[in-house]
Amino acid sequence: MPHGDRDRRVHLDTAGLGRMPAAARAELTEWTLHEDRHGPHEVDEHVHHVVRPELDARLAALLGAPAGDTVLSTGAADAFAALVPRLPLGPGDRIWTTPYEGVAHLAVLSALRDRARCRLEVVPLRPDGDLDLEWMAAHIDDDVALVSVAHVPASCGIVTPVEAIGRLLAPYRCLYAVDASYSVGQLPVDAGRIGCQLLTGDGWRFLRGPESVGFAYAAPGLRQALAPYGTGLLVPPEGARVVALNAALAEQDDAVPAGGLAAVLRTAVQETPGAELIAPGRVQSGIVTFRHAGMSAGPLRRELAARGVTVGKTVAQQTPLYSPGRGVTAAVRVSVHHDNSARDAARFAQALREALAGRGHHAVPRAVRAVAPAPAAVAAGGGAEAAPAAGLRAVSAGPAGAAVPAVRVPRPRRTAGRRHLALVSAPAPDGTA
Repeated sequence: MPHGDRDRRVHLDTAGLGRMPAAARAELTEWTLHEDRHGPHEVDEHVHHVVRPELDARLAALLGAPAGDTVLSTGAADAFAALVPRLPLGPGDRIWTTPYEGVAHLAVLSALRDRARCRLEVVPLRPDGDLDLEWMAAHIDDDVALVSVAHVPASCGIVTPVEAIGRLLAPYRCLYAVDASYSVGQLPVDAGRIGCQLLTGDGWRFLRGPESVGFAYAAPGLRQALAPYGTGLLVPPEGARVVALNAALAEQDDAVPAGGLAAVLRTAVQETPGAELIAPGRVQSGIVTFRHAGMSAGPLRRELAARGVTVGKTVAQQTPLYSPGRGVTAAVRVSVHHDNSARDAARFAQALREALAGRGHHAVPRAVRAVAPAPAAVAAGGGAEAAPAAGLRAVSAGPAGAAVPAVRVPRPRRTAGRRHLALVSAPAPDGTA
């Protein structure tokens, strides 16, 4: 490999933080310096009169939403936490979530359940890892008040059929919320076709804007439901970051799908002895997640970084209803963007071979082999659905709705480091940890 190629870093962690386009980075720098020298008022005026009209139009086009129905926030999770707890739910209502729900959303839904004294249920998975839409069709009724779905979860690359779910829910009165944090910018996201009333997203992942800028689409029906109760503390992002996000979205029209590269990365993982691809479901995105029998995710990520390849890591706590039940405590997460190339995929494959060379792990241990995917197929996440949290009504795809053992929903807590969520277990009824 030419020396120049080795010197160029390969960024394969867009799901964690996308590489900001040069124009967006220049705008962020310019307006941050301007605010430092002249104060925030000129920046605020520029954002209000010049940037927001452009940004609102770009967000509307990106999300397939009417202009004026989007709001800015400091992130998708923050928008969800500001809007959802104020929904007027009561004891007769049900909330549906999925095993792929993120921990921050689960904490919000659990608090809403406790306040409204309603039921929180987990939609089961099919044996291949997809959501069981037949179960949803059989159990939907007008007492289902809210359905929360992650389009692409943080822990793996499965693509949830959000449009099919929207068609299934359309005849009923429930509000439909979709988390597009890990899909918008890499997959088509159209709120009108999805049929959701709330769609949230982050600007710093596949949209490649600055950190701490997100957005939410709120349909008229949702705004009407929230009107008597307010929208909570929806904190707007800083002025310079809004300018930078607008500049990043200006380049989004040039984006092309990166699914071909993701398939190359999956093949590289499948051909690596001792590696287990974590790829439930029939449809995959540009996120590839795996673990290795001989090297844990943290050291392997560092070994790849030492060879010029930046990847991410996902931990079980990010999706506590899915990953722990499958024995996955941590995994390497590789994610591609349209600005990645076939050469980047080749660099990853070579760096992975070099990182694992000489370790003697040439056979997959029995525990990994039992759930490893066949070379020609995408792996399923396992037959049994994940164990729901305490207070969730246990549901199952099995006969007569056989119950799944319950565990407690952990409470999210921000710790040192950029936007990291750690878990603190809720106390048991007897006071034990």
